[in-house]
Amino acid sequence: MQTSYFFIIGLLIAVVILVLELRKSKNLQKTAEQHYRDLEMKVNNLQLENLESKLNPHLFKNILNSIQSHAYQSYYTLEKLANVLDFVLYETQKKYVTPREEIEFAKNLIEINKIKISPLFDLKIKIRTDEKDPLMDKRILAPLISVDLIENAFKHADILSPDSFISILIELKNGVFSLTVSNKTYERKPMRKKKGGFGANSLETRLGILYKDQYKLEKFIENDVHIAYLKIKLLENND
Repeated sequence: MQTSYFFIIGLLIAVVILVLELRKSKNLQKTAEQHYRDLEMKVNNLQLENLESKLNPHLFKNILNSIQSHAYQSYYTLEKLANVLDFVLYETQKKYVTPREEIEFAKNLIEINKIKISPLFDLKIKIRTDEKDPLMDKRILAPLISVDLIENAFKHADILSPDSFISILIELKNGVFSLTVSNKTYERKPMRKKKGGFGANSLETRLGILYKDQYKLEKFIENDVHIAYLKIKLLENND
């Protein structure tokens, strides 16, 4: 009987030790998982900072090249350029800007790029937002998210063709920000480039880091029309 008693006591002690070890193991696992998440966040932040440090000079170079090649129109674009510079210098230091700020930046960017085309060129710009939408003034949208799609439209559009056009539609509806850009394309002989595609690659990377699976980016050509479509579910990222 005494042997049985000690056996039960020993068994209970073993169970208690096992439970304590399991709890310790779970705590260590949680700690390791938290460390992993912290490291992942640091890596993502460093990657974003690196991308943005490259993106800003890249954007400046494109804008200044446009103005330099159309010097006679530079006076009109100086105000728009000043607005763009202010946005890039001060707002892009933040992880997020408001949709209102990004849309205003996109409008200024469009005005600067308009100096590349004739006043008779078919340029359609539509902005569909609800001014009373509280998301319009919430910092929830990545800055410069519209640069790549808009600049590529002006860069690759067939501006000499009589039926050429560029269409830009910006929407904020039901917590979803969307940007649709389409333009008439033309055939080009393949050119070798030592470096290229930075804007497109950085956009994909930033979207993946900031919005994970809450965004959709599509680019395709249909009947000689290049279409780029970006959709971001902002409510899913509204912490």
